[in-house]
Amino acid sequence: MSAPHTDVEQVEAANTAYYEALERGDFEEVASLWLTPADLGVDESYHDPADTGVVSCVHPGWPVLTGRGEVLRSYAVIMANTDYIQFFLTDVHVSVTGDTALVTCTENILSGGPAPEEGEELGPLVGQLVVASNVFRRTPAGWKLWSHHASPVLAETDEDDEDQDTPPDDAPADDTPA
Repeated sequence: MSAPHTDVEQVEAANTAYYEALERGDFEEVASLWLTPADLGVDESYHDPADTGVVSCVHPGWPVLTGRGEVLRSYAVIMANTDYIQFFLTDVHVSVTGDTALVTCTENILSGGPAPEEGEELGPLVGQLVVASNVFRRTPAGWKLWSHHASPVLAETDEDDEDQDTPPDDAPADDTPA
């Protein structure tokens, strides 16, 4: 594969690198992909958290995490408690405006936790469907993740489908002749 040349290709590559680092459990790589104040030329020793470039993250079911410390700690916790994770990304859309890029996608996740008993390779595998928005900022070192927001997709049940076919009790009767 040739090196990415357009902004969209570069953002796609940064987004792919993020998910691949998560799959490998490579904390250092994940950390290097997140924006730092220094990436924007801001002196980190005098950096006000309200200034530009502060990162944020929302994992499914978690509160908003703000700042590199909170965000990176969350990844350390996730990696420590996940023996296996694989992302199959679908519906990927990239939009670039100036030095900011937005990637929206569906994360089809397969994960496994620790083995319940010694001798087993992996705990039970669990599938999850999540929609995500990843916001990137252009830096001298390339595109860096500024914000990640992931929300679970509620699965439809057969009961939900039946409810859509049955009119509500207070719906007027259809007296139209057939």
